[in-house]
Order: sequence, then structure tokens, then C-alpha cells
Amino acid sequence: MTVPFSVLLPVYRGDRPDYLRRSFRSVAEEQELPPSEVVVVRDGPVGAELAAVLAELEESSRVPVVRVDLAENVGLARALEAGLAACSHEIVARQDADDISMPRRFAVQVPLVDGGLDVVGSAIEEFEDDDEGLGQGLVRVPPVSAAEIAETSRFASPFNHPTVVYRRSVVAAVGGYEDLPLMEDYWLFTRLVAHGARMVNVPEPLVRYRVGAGAYARRGGTRLLRSELELQRRLRREGFTTVGQTARNVAVRGGYRLVPETARRSLYRAWVRLRRSG
Repeated sequence: MTVPFSVLLPVYRGDRPDYLRRSFRSVAEEQELPPSEVVVVRDGPVGAELAAVLAELEESSRVPVVRVDLAENVGLARALEAGLAACSHEIVARQDADDISMPRRFAVQVPLVDGGLDVVGSAIEEFEDDDEGLGQGLVRVPPVSAAEIAETSRFASPFNHPTVVYRRSVVAAVGGYEDLPLMEDYWLFTRLVAHGARMVNVPEPLVRYRVGAGAYARRGGTRLLRSELELQRRLRREGFTTVGQTARNVAVRGGYRLVPETARRSLYRAWVRLRRSG
């Protein structure tokens, strides 16, 4: 019997129509285990070209599409909450509008959640150009076991957010996505760890993650620094981190937000390679 599950895909005015088309088709047309529905959240008004692609995909999709159209741009956390409310199924897979899911993705992850796990993520392969061949990008492998996930979460997000498949009820039980710009996913994952959710990551890269122009710029700046400091405040308030861990995180993670973009790119890639070798 096929396990019913939803794909949750938010879209906003900054997304590129061609990237959205490729992303949508990777989950709706190319999966070995196709979803039961794709819930597309339009987070506020979008341009004419993006609106046309949304209409085209909805009309031509072989998988039912549920549209959630928000009158104003409310940000990722609230958009995802609106989308989760519209999902028909307990198992939900996240997808971003510029990433590409590999054909095996849902056939690997969904049975693991159906078998009793609460959250299943995977490794990602970063790429910058659609013509870049498989296996040529940087592979980011997250912590795999539950113990490794819990340990890592005290310093860094233990999941690649666009790869996760989870139980909607478990996410709701910890309060769902809460507004924290650019950090809403990490904040959710720490609460899931604290809640005792059953979590693993698959070491195989099941999502190709686009890191085009501006990707490293978005990982820094004063706005992200403010969110970083607020995240650390919340983690300490909840007793999730110690005083020493908080000081380390503010110094290392906060400092990373302030270094020049070129240095940030080099540091990030060195850290990924260090984790893989370790």
C-alpha cells in the first residue's frame, strides 16, 4: 500500500520562475514514490511571470496541487504554518522553490517516517549551475544518528531544512514554525530534539541544493546576526545550552556573520570538509 504524504513548497516574489518549474517537477513528476499532493504556498503577491508558472504547474501536474495564496508576504515561518494547516496527510516533505529532489528521495525517506521515525533528513549536494553534473558539487553530510543530531544541535542546525520529511503532529506538538528570520528551521529542530523526537539523517545526498549568486551573502550581515543572538538567547532560556555553549556560539557563530563574504565562503567550505573527514 502506498503511504500518503504531502509535499510543502513555499514560493515568494524573489523566486525565479525557471527554478520553481524545475523544483516542482523534481517532486511531482520524477519521484520513484510520488506524493499524494503538493501544497504550494504563495507568500504574498508575485510577478506576472512567476504567477504564470504557478498556474501552468497547477494545471499540468499529474499530482493534485493545493494552493494557499496569502494576501501579503508574511515570511517563511508563517507561510509554512499556513501550508502545514492545508496539508491533508500526517507525513509532510519539505521542498524549496529552487532546489531539486533526487528521484530516490521520497522512496528512501517516507518509509522511514512511516516506520516510526518523526523526522528524517538527508545530505545535500550543493550546485551553482543547472548544467553542473551530479557528483561535482560540495556534499554536505549532516549528523546521522539521533545522538549525533542531539550533540550537533547545541552548536549548529542538525538538518538541512529543504531535505526533511516529518510527522506534522510532532512538529505541531512543539509549537510548529515560530518567527525568527532566517533561523526558524534551526529553532524548530532544537525544540524537536528537546521534545525527544525520533530523528535521523540519511547520509546519501537526496537533494541538490542551489547555491547561486548571493547564497553566501545571505549567511551574514546584521539582520542574520540579530537573529543569531535571539536564537542563542532562546536556547539558553530553555536550558538547551549551557552558559559556556552560549558564549562559544555567540563568539563563533556570531563572528561568522560579520566576516567578509569571501572569507565566509572559505570558512564554510572548510568546515563542511572538516566534518566529512571527521
